[in-house]
Amino acid sequence: MSTPLSSPSARPRAALVGGALAVLLSAAACAPADTGGAEPPGAGGVERELAFEGGGHEVSASFRTPHDASGRVPGALIISGSGPTDRDGNAPARPDADTNRNLSRVLAEAGVASLRYDKFGSGPDPQTGEETGPGGVRTIAPVDPGVFDRQVVAAYEELVAQPEVDPGRVVVVGHSEGALYALRAHELIGSGHPSPALVLAAPPGTRYLDLLDRQLTEQVRLAEGAGQIEEAEAVQILSDMRAGRAAVRGGRDLTSQESDRFGVYTPWNADFLAFMDGLDPVELGRDLPEGTPVLVLWGEDDAQVSREDVDRLMTGLDGAERVDLPGTDHILRAFEDEPGAAVLDSDRPFAEGVAPALEEFLDTAW
Repeated sequence: MSTPLSSPSARPRAALVGGALAVLLSAAACAPADTGGAEPPGAGGVERELAFEGGGHEVSASFRTPHDASGRVPGALIISGSGPTDRDGNAPARPDADTNRNLSRVLAEAGVASLRYDKFGSGPDPQTGEETGPGGVRTIAPVDPGVFDRQVVAAYEELVAQPEVDPGRVVVVGHSEGALYALRAHELIGSGHPSPALVLAAPPGTRYLDLLDRQLTEQVRLAEGAGQIEEAEAVQILSDMRAGRAAVRGGRDLTSQESDRFGVYTPWNADFLAFMDGLDPVELGRDLPEGTPVLVLWGEDDAQVSREDVDRLMTGLDGAERVDLPGTDHILRAFEDEPGAAVLDSDRPFAEGVAPALEEFLDTAW
């Protein structure tokens, strides 16, 4: 296998891709830095660490408030995207994405407190602080899809319990896969709380396994074109993964022998994948309580979620606002394909259009 290419035009941008495949396809994002990194957006605010129980596990979180907050302020729950993505929006394949951290800073500047948390399968072990694997999980076991729902509920309760937060003014911000949880937040938190406003950032607009298949195909072909894998290997990878998709969608149990070697379709992922594939984003949008304020943010250079995906999602979101961000990728950072453009996530600034879009939306959300 040749050395991965690191030019901006060739750099892979993985999202739902899991396991070793994500590491292979995102190798270019880990090239040596040439600069000190882009300035973070928004305001620093005041941040403190929190811990609470959620889904049968201790959850670590960060709570940020605006600097000059007086009285209770609106609160935002930020939900991460797919894979082992931590509270800041970082994963092994994208260690410097900082999507959630940047969103929290922009929200603080807009006068909104926020809570972001290490979802199950991410971050250090809450007990020891050591990086022992995905969220302190030391053994491979089937993933219970319900654990993520329960963590959303626990994180929401923790957010509105903070003395700085007005529980009547809450927005749920879901990035990528997190948008599927945001769309179900009113269901998950129940009637004990007012239905929250929603911000769907880089949201999927089609069924989970269809989106995953398109992403995998594009990423594998990109790796093949870059000389990272041979043609025969690319064909085998895609064949294995499509067999896995058929098994999961058909309700057939996957065996370890049938699993693809990159850890996407495996016995321990199968229940989770089947659950997520059953969530049609359009139907979730149609099931929202009437009058729910919704903002959809999408980057025009998003390689994971296409314009067609977002167009489809909007058919289920009556009255939602949509802001398309030019020159913006899936993690809401500036993206350019020109030779010499920044490659590292940390070197590319957060998209300028996010802050004004959020501020305008939040001014009328309650």
